[in-house]
Amino acid sequence: MPDTDQLVYATENDRTLITFNAQDFGPLHRDYLINGKSHSGIIVSNQLETGVLVRRLLRLLQTRSAEDMVNWLEFLSNWR
Repeated sequence: MPDTDQLVYATENDRTLITFNAQDFGPLHRDYLINGKSHSGIIVSNQLETGVLVRRLLRLLQTRSAEDMVNWLEFLSNWR
């Protein structure tokens, strides 16, 4: 599924999208903001061991609400 379709699907279902593809989703996030479109959030991460990924996601989830994530691009590397 193309990146744009993935973000549309996540937004239509009120879901924040997590991806390892910063190269495409960073510009897609910027395009959304420039064009006045809204999304439910994008979390970008490097490919990590599953346990590390889950721990960082849990830290993020304990701090940010779904409302906080709207139109937000978050780098999971900030949640070590």
